[in-house]
Amino acid sequence: MTDRIHQFKKELNRVFDDNLHTKQWHNYVDYAIIGLIIISTLEVFASTFPGAEQQFGGLLKFIDIFTTIIFTIEVTLRIWNADMLDDKYKGFWGRVRYCFSFYGLIDLLSTYPFYVSLFFPVPYTALKVLRIARLLRVFRFMHSFRLLSSAIKSKKSELWVSLQFLGIVTIILSLILYFVEHNAQPDVYVNGWDSVLWAFLQYIGDPGGFADTPPVTIAGQVIAACVGILGIAIFAVPAGLIGSGFTEVMEAEQKEEELKENAKNINKFMLIKGFKREGLFWPAKNLSFGDIKLELGLSEEEILKAVTLAKNLRVKNLATAVNEGPKNDMLVVNQFYLNTPYGSHVERGSSVTIVNPIGIGDNGLSFFDWHIAQLGGFNYVSNEFFSRQNSNEDVRCNFYTVAEDTTENPCFRQFIDDITRDRNENDWIVVVAGEQIVKNITDFHFEFGGEKGETGFDFPECITRDRTLLKQLYDDFSKTMEDKGLKTDAHQVQPKLNKDNVTRYIQSRTNANVLLITVSYKLMVFDKTVHTAICNFADTLNRNLETKQEKGLHKEEYKTRSIENAYWRELYGIDEEKTKESDNL
Repeated sequence: MTDRIHQFKKELNRVFDDNLHTKQWHNYVDYAIIGLIIISTLEVFASTFPGAEQQFGGLLKFIDIFTTIIFTIEVTLRIWNADMLDDKYKGFWGRVRYCFSFYGLIDLLSTYPFYVSLFFPVPYTALKVLRIARLLRVFRFMHSFRLLSSAIKSKKSELWVSLQFLGIVTIILSLILYFVEHNAQPDVYVNGWDSVLWAFLQYIGDPGGFADTPPVTIAGQVIAACVGILGIAIFAVPAGLIGSGFTEVMEAEQKEEELKENAKNINKFMLIKGFKREGLFWPAKNLSFGDIKLELGLSEEEILKAVTLAKNLRVKNLATAVNEGPKNDMLVVNQFYLNTPYGSHVERGSSVTIVNPIGIGDNGLSFFDWHIAQLGGFNYVSNEFFSRQNSNEDVRCNFYTVAEDTTENPCFRQFIDDITRDRNENDWIVVVAGEQIVKNITDFHFEFGGEKGETGFDFPECITRDRTLLKQLYDDFSKTMEDKGLKTDAHQVQPKLNKDNVTRYIQSRTNANVLLITVSYKLMVFDKTVHTAICNFADTLNRNLETKQEKGLHKEEYKTRSIENAYWRELYGIDEEKTKESDNL
């Protein structure tokens, strides 16, 4: 799928989100569809009046044809775009599965039969009934219907058990009724089917008068009374269960709204807690649980639930970045940008692409890598969800060490495609990961395929093609960082790059230059010079490797305080009316 088609389908997905409360321009499409459904229904209603066809036939026919054409376009686009709703709708058979879903079937039956009638004789009444069925399409826009549907789903087990019980008891009573009434009314209760039919017809008021033959024996009348009581129960019990489910769903929805608000406040608080370094304003890297409890008045449980619900927040334990000494828990919340199923992808037209292979696992890495790409004006691709040790089986996949199951993962394939697409021999792909770097002997470790101790830049297994520019970059980088009190090495403190490392995997699929730079956890997590390091990291890559854009740091988004900057507010979903894309992932 080309980028243009994919972007168009994402836009369609937002148009067809069926949510009337998102405050985005796509809602006009929703209101237009609802309006056409109402007009189409009124047209059918008007056609039932005597003389309407003769007096307004032209107008009614125009409304019928016009709405059918519009609905055909809409329904066809919905079917084509169904794979954006759920992976189970991908491919031909996935589209067929969508057509047999509740709304898909209503869309299909209320639209396409019109065209069938052009070639085959279809009863006029059937076409009118199917057009009236269009009114059911309004349900997809009604929040109350979604609540009712959720309430029924939440109580479906209890409903099924209660209906089973009532049905079995009714059958038992019906058969007993046959035995006590057969001798008294042999012409009425001929067999067991008659007594069973009599009992069930009582529940719906016996509209055809079929069972208008009450029992005449005392035992039969007692059983009839029991059936009458069950008639009340067969409606009261499900109604009570659905009412209970409705209340629970509303409470759960209210709680979810509270958690969303908490998540929004945490995101906002991270911008409020931003500060100035290197003459620039930075969003907060982490927020401690203590600060959130104190400033936002949230309990630890509320923080965890809000972060779990939010798509761009996560809890990290900074103790995992401690290399030596006691490791007391240090729980913090940090944020990241999200716009793909695996994490982040930002294409800026740069000759440099920064790759974050394991944002969820490495403490401080997402903050570090994002701001390098942001300041340098580089392309950015980041895995924010998948890791080998994830508790969630759906995202338990190692993107850093590429195994057979990794390459079968569709998100990994998209991750690699976003990294390598349209890259050539003049481009650079820089994978930046976190590492202890052997008890923090150095702060930055360059890795391009050499054995431990390799000091050269031109050896057969070097994965970077332009070795001359690689050496120039390393020398400039080392000197720049050394002036800031930070140490850099190449192949001195780490073993040889593993053959399954994602860097080698990327190198095998592109003509671009590939390089791995690992950064010490100590610098990324605990060192106050991290912002200085980010600026110099971005500047060094920019002045040595950038060939497609004007050189220089991109500081526009850092000139004002983060909380006052619309860019950061929109990026992290604080300005809701502007940021809806992540809701459709």
